Amino acid sequence: MALWTVHGDGRTTDGDAVSPQERLSWPLTIGFGAQHLVAMAGAAILVPASTGLPVGTTLLFSGVGTLLFLVITRNRVPSFLGASFAFIAPLEAARSEGIAAQLGGVVAAGLLVIIIGVAVKALGVRMLESVMPPVVTGAVVILIGLNLSHRATTSFSEQPLLAVVTMGIILLCGVLGRRLFFRFSVLLGVVIGWVLGFVLGIVDTTSVATAAWFGLPVLHAPELRPSVTLLILPVVIVLVAENVGHVKAVAGLTGRNLDGSVGDSIIANGLSTTLAGFGGGPGTTTYSENIGVMGVTKVYSTAAYAVTGVMAVLLAFSPKATAALGTIPPGVVGGAALVLLGLITLVGVRIWMDNRVDLANPGNALVGGAALVAGVGDLTLRLGDMELGGLVWGSLLVVILHPIMRWLRAARHI
Repeated sequence: MALWTVHGDGRTTDGDAVSPQERLSWPLTIGFGAQHLVAMAGAAILVPASTGLPVGTTLLFSGVGTLLFLVITRNRVPSFLGASFAFIAPLEAARSEGIAAQLGGVVAAGLLVIIIGVAVKALGVRMLESVMPPVVTGAVVILIGLNLSHRATTSFSEQPLLAVVTMGIILLCGVLGRRLFFRFSVLLGVVIGWVLGFVLGIVDTTSVATAAWFGLPVLHAPELRPSVTLLILPVVIVLVAENVGHVKAVAGLTGRNLDGSVGDSIIANGLSTTLAGFGGGPGTTTYSENIGVMGVTKVYSTAAYAVTGVMAVLLAFSPKATAALGTIPPGVVGGAALVLLGLITLVGVRIWMDNRVDLANPGNALVGGAALVAGVGDLTLRLGDMELGGLVWGSLLVVILHPIMRWLRAARHI
């Protein structure tokens, strides 16, 4: 039995959506895989660079994690698993303890995510709906897009010319383009912005020239230390919230009910994070940027993600290719991210609209509003040695306070 059925004649048509279990011709599918690779590259490289972990190893486990994710979710949830930004603060805080201790915390976080995923799968969709109704999942999706938005705006302002060109190409191809120009709008925008960076002399290729063509990823073994583990465990809240939110976002884009795949998605992400920790990479999460690409192109095929996963694994064995990806200018990343993160934010709004969430309800309005401001403002507080950012606090506010407020209102018969 084939993993994917061919969509139509394998070619693109204007405005026609390609479902997760379908694929286009293999040359086109490889092209879409490359587009997802370009979309994830900036974030996937920045996280290990910020935490002191090897970039090649991070790409290796991102690719392996993505393929594992597709297998566990049975090709129902198109997503790419890349290095999570939620790990940056705790891993930086634990940097003085050494890489082994950092990785021990990643392994512990991954194992806890697996346990939560098994619980969600065992207790079923009703439990999920009671804990995370549409008002909560919509808010989490909006939080994910807006909390990461400062990355896009900061990169955008670094090189505004490249950012404007990249964003302009994506918008023009995405709105006015037909067939391949429409489907490959993100790839075209990034490539044209990247080439412009070369022409203007902005791109530094020194690291590419000195890097070897082939090389093995650097592997490290983890070491469990309670102090470091406690520092990293709060990231679990973000990983679970992101997974639930992203599955809901994909469901909103594809028009399918994917609640039954939430448990599998969380388990797969936990396994991917655990594997990364055992090998030398930061924990992984489903990527908003790649969901944004699907929103632009309407190609939801998991075959494209399988290609991206294989590409990431192959790149991990080529320091020169990894260095080349690292030369994508910040302005290009910012221009693309501004569009893609905006799309994921609006998917959250769409979840609210499709489920007719009542924003006149004080419980929805007050809790949701406070959570969004905490996330967008990136509220950052320290609890002892732990530093928790806006995505954690925003997610906690809406996930925990909303059911409490709903229960209190029901108890008072309001």
